[in-house]
Amino acid sequence: MTTQQLTEQIQKKKSFLCIGLDVDLNKIPQHLLNEEDPIFAFNKAIIDATHQLCVAYKPNTAFYEAYGIKGWKALEKTIDYLNTNHPEIFTIADAKRGDIGNTSSMYAKAFFEDLGFDSVTVAPYMGKDSVEPFLEFEDKQTILLALTSNQGAFDFQTKTIDNRELYKQVLETSKAWKNSHNLMYVVGATKAEYLADIRQIIPDSFLLVPGVGAQGGNLQDVCKYGMNDTVGLLINSSRGIIYASNQQDFAQAAALKAKELQQEMEAILK
Repeated sequence: MTTQQLTEQIQKKKSFLCIGLDVDLNKIPQHLLNEEDPIFAFNKAIIDATHQLCVAYKPNTAFYEAYGIKGWKALEKTIDYLNTNHPEIFTIADAKRGDIGNTSSMYAKAFFEDLGFDSVTVAPYMGKDSVEPFLEFEDKQTILLALTSNQGAFDFQTKTIDNRELYKQVLETSKAWKNSHNLMYVVGATKAEYLADIRQIIPDSFLLVPGVGAQGGNLQDVCKYGMNDTVGLLINSSRGIIYASNQQDFAQAAALKAKELQQEMEAILK
């Protein structure tokens, strides 16, 4: 999927919501544990209830890898279900990969070719030869970790080197990489005050913004400082939506939470 197609979906749905599918078997409704594939059953119900309210879904692969081959099969079934039934929705493999070039090439093939995701999150620490293999894939997006929402982000990302914060150097450097037009960036919602400076460096790029909701990020602040002329934002909410209820009505409860965010977004877009 191209960013132009993603922008068109944002305009059509009046939403720039991304829903994180981070499935923990200890948190899903207990009646689903009787299903043959509880993880997929949960995801399917959430998708069926919320797909009209969001433009993207983001499974964090750790929540699938933790359950071994069964978890990976559930991830495969989830992305197949989305690609078959809702091909207009942008899919993000939140895998945070980052390794030497030939290994990165294999990671890219795994997520883009085998699983069929539209995008994957990648760590920039090892530099361009660990990221450029992902950027070779046309109409696929590589989402680079820039400034994350966790407390440990201050350990390195905001440290100043030669009078410039490291995350800003990452942004500047990445623009020179081959096929950098296929880059998006992760910026945590809890770092909303940094967004104005970030937009000075990458005014036109899409930003994936986790941390709204359970992590305390504020949607209004993120939009005030981070939105560009084409919106340029994907606001992710995971726990705040998918675990709105652990009862039989879990999918309906998730839809209500998603609707609340979508309506906020619609008001902002006006």
